[in-house]
Formats: sequence, structure tokens, C-alpha cells
Amino acid sequence: MTLHDDAVLVLKGYEGQEELRQGYLDHLSAHPDGMWKSCSAGHVTASALVVDAEGGRVLLTLHRKLRMWLQMGGHCEPGDPTLASAARREAAEESGIEGLTLLPGGPVSLDRHPIPAPCNWHLDVQYAALAPAGSVAAISDESLDLRWFRYDEVAEVADASVVRLLEATRARLSA
Repeated sequence: MTLHDDAVLVLKGYEGQEELRQGYLDHLSAHPDGMWKSCSAGHVTASALVVDAEGGRVLLTLHRKLRMWLQMGGHCEPGDPTLASAARREAAEESGIEGLTLLPGGPVSLDRHPIPAPCNWHLDVQYAALAPAGSVAAISDESLDLRWFRYDEVAEVADASVVRLLEATRARLSA
């Protein structure tokens, strides 16, 4: 199975955000290269909101290029067998934390956002990951800063897409 095929299966199984989910599926149907950065019509990305083991805090990165506090995430790579593995890889690379565990149940949210040309759009499939107890984060080359924020602080530093992801993550955690 290819990463493209995995993405289609994941999206077909995702419940919620129907219009956005269908837009992702339509994109992948129209663009066989829709998983890759080279697709100028936009491409699927994978991200993960890292939650501390004790609960109550999330780790955000101050993105070097965008200068915004965001969850960890980015482009899929040819070696990624699944969207989930791409999200976990990106989160580990950008947080410096090994042993992250994705929350069961697949993605917690979807977010489509514009990016500068030539790519135009990121179709982000968003997961949530638990950090092992005692984890120590390390800033990557892609970040200006990396910081743990209490749930109630996120809306003060991040945009609405991160707040929506946190809300969806908290709902999954309490289910």
C-alpha cells in the first residue's frame, strides 16, 4: 500500500468535518502527486499536537518561517508508510522527544490553510500524541522556540486552527 492509498483510507474512515474531508479526497483523486510538496495545487501534510504525560499542557513550536506558535508537523516523505507515521516522525523531529504515542482513533482534526507559492495549500491531517513522562524537549532547526503551554494559555499565543486542534484533542482524551 502506498502513502497515497493510506491517506485515502484514513480520510474515508475519518468522521466529522465532512466538507473538508471530501475536499481532501477530491484533491487526492485529482492529483496522484497530492501527497508531495511538489504538487503546486496543494498537498497533504501530517501534524501532531504533543500533550504532556500528566495532561494539562501541550508543546508548541515557534515556527521559524511563519513566526507562529504551532503544533509539530510538516511534509510527508517517501519513506513514510502511513500518515500516522509521518505525523509521529515530524513530531519527534521537531520536539526532540522520542517515544511519542499517537492517541488511538486516528486523526483528531483536519485543517486546510494557504501557504506561499508555489505550493498554495496545506491539507493538514492532524493527530495528537502523548509524550512519555519526564520527556525533555529540544529545539530543532525549524523552530525559533519550543515551549509547553497550559491548555488555558493556548488561545493567547496560537491561532484558531491550533485552538480547534486542542479542543478536538481534549475531546478525544476525555472520551
